[in-house]
Amino acid sequence: MQAWHWSHFTEIVQAVKVEASSALIAPTRWTLVLRARGESVEARGALSELCEAYYQPVFRFLRREGREEDAARELTQEFFARLLAGGGLGAADPRRGRFRSYLLGAVKHFLADQRDREHRQKRGSGVAPESLDAQTDTQPALQVADHTSTPDDTLFDREWALAVMDRALQTLAAEFAGADKAEQFTVLKPWLVGDAALLPQAEAATRLGLSESAIKVAIHRLRKRFRDVIRAEIAQTVDEGGDVDMELRYLVEVLAKG
Repeated sequence: MQAWHWSHFTEIVQAVKVEASSALIAPTRWTLVLRARGESVEARGALSELCEAYYQPVFRFLRREGREEDAARELTQEFFARLLAGGGLGAADPRRGRFRSYLLGAVKHFLADQRDREHRQKRGSGVAPESLDAQTDTQPALQVADHTSTPDDTLFDREWALAVMDRALQTLAAEFAGADKAEQFTVLKPWLVGDAALLPQAEAATRLGLSESAIKVAIHRLRKRFRDVIRAEIAQTVDEGGDVDMELRYLVEVLAKG
């Protein structure tokens, strides 16, 4: 995963103005999932894309719980397999608004179920594990009490923010490569991740055959595009009409505390 300099990232993202996002005009992936509760082909495809995109936050959350890497990876794969196989959306509440919130709740429920299963195995019981959507009249699904060994929620949110930024960076890299400007992205990337001190603008201009004034414009445009891509990525994880800017500010706060 890309190494980031948080103060630099915060400086870039805080330049975002609170405004309506064109990314919210069309239904977001999470909105598609919620509308059909994951039953339509389109909704299942959207859920699969979201799960693939945010595999790392779940994996790293399980690693921070104290599990070995291989064990955490196997559990992560099992978690998503169960989530995708059953839809896992019976208790998803559109009012919660964020896939991030739903996914964290599902992971915590999965961990509680996993501990129960491990305990039963030690006792020799063959009771099958309960569904991710298990719910009773007195206990709503996914509302699982924190276990003493479960990492703090902000650790998951931090990993989520890292995943958002890495996906935005990958999107930019693909855009530049598609425009035959891969070298330009490679040279200018330090101004996104906070390594600009390692490469003076004058040297970057020389490498790209641009004037120093042109390199300043290119950096400015790249940073603006980076902000736009991050917002578009976040938009796909909130419900239609969700507050992307509020979510963005929260993720910046989480990273700043790390």
